[in-house]
Amino acid sequence: MPNLISAKKRMRQNVVRHDRNQQVRTRIKTARREMFEALEAKNTEAGETALRSYSSVLDKAAKAGVIKKNTAIRRKTNAANGLRKIA
Repeated sequence: MPNLISAKKRMRQNVVRHDRNQQVRTRIKTARREMFEALEAKNTEAGETALRSYSSVLDKAAKAGVIKKNTAIRRKTNAANGLRKIA
């Protein structure tokens, strides 16, 4: 348990940030799951829509610092390549 006031504040901030980051990561996983379900069904229209929303979620997560920018770019590229294969 922290003794200093600043350490206590930092601990409270970390709890809030952790919860916020978990919500963003959950959104990423959900969007990814929807994307790959559309790819497995070989549905290009649903895949394009899912890719757009997945890209948006990844960009927002990278902007917030939850994931790194290059990680978001790599994941978007891999998803787009998967969509291109079924098209």
